[in-house]
Amino acid sequence: HKVLHIDLVITGCSDSDGVDMYGLDGEEMWYADFNKGEGVVALPPFADPFTFHGAYEGAVGNQGVCKANLAVNIKAYKNPEEKIDPPHSSIYPRDDVDLGVENTLICHVSGFHPAPVRVRWTRNNQNLTEGVRLSTPYPNADFTLNQFSSLPFTPEEGDIYGCTVEHKGLAEPLTRIWEPEVIQPSVGPAVFCGVGLTVGLLGVAAGTFFLIKGNQCN
Repeated sequence: HKVLHIDLVITGCSDSDGVDMYGLDGEEMWYADFNKGEGVVALPPFADPFTFHGAYEGAVGNQGVCKANLAVNIKAYKNPEEKIDPPHSSIYPRDDVDLGVENTLICHVSGFHPAPVRVRWTRNNQNLTEGVRLSTPYPNADFTLNQFSSLPFTPEEGDIYGCTVEHKGLAEPLTRIWEPEVIQPSVGPAVFCGVGLTVGLLGVAAGTFFLIKGNQCN
């Protein structure tokens, strides 16, 4: 039978961190924010609204089970060495860029393991925190993870934005830089039309001159 949709539920934990998330068709729908003590609907504003009644309380319970299982597995497998994959990152705007028009910068962090990563944003070397959002880590087919951070911004000429990623697999923080490209209007067509008009006027003047000379000769 043809698969129409793929549901995904992730519960994970470590000594210092935890994740509980619901996804559908590769998109994050809901996640538990254990720092704020609440569940977060991650769908965009134009999507149909929905609720997960009792989901956060269930996520807290899942963390207790996960940490108990983690301790048992560490002991059973004699504390195996953790596989570490460093992340890659890229930075790009959500929409086409127009100076002075509000937009969103996206920093995509991919191919890393384990979670978490830390993402920091800067504008002209000044740290930014307002409006910054970080998604829940999402698994890839090879069991590495990818994660998105977004920053609302209004592009202005001369601004330089940076996305810095920190992870235990990196020897030093990984920073990607983005700045708006200002496309100057082309003067080629205007110059071409101006030259063409000048040549045309000269041609008319020359034709008029020879016409008058011809009439005088007659």
